[in-house]
Amino acid sequence: MDEQPITPHTGPRLDEQGNLTYVGDDGRRYVIGLPQEIDEASVERVMTTLRRGSALFQEIERLCHRWIDAVSGPEFDCRSALVLLLTTMETALEERYPDPG
Repeated sequence: MDEQPITPHTGPRLDEQGNLTYVGDDGRRYVIGLPQEIDEASVERVMTTLRRGSALFQEIERLCHRWIDAVSGPEFDCRSALVLLLTTMETALEERYPDPG
């Protein structure tokens, strides 16, 4: 079964158990899987890196909303525009960032 990507509604954060989590636009909480051997200092380095990219991520999100607004309408609904955007971005980027698995 092909899973649809979930857009983060919030930035990642550490929960009470030390898990890196975010809330998706579907309202559900997601735990980002980190290697078992990762220690607290490593998690903090990851969080620092993610925080550095937060403003850029917000700008990308704003641009995505602009693009969806520009291409959607009576003949092409917003959800279809979103799916096209995500699929196209994945295709455009996966060659440079292939799945290691």
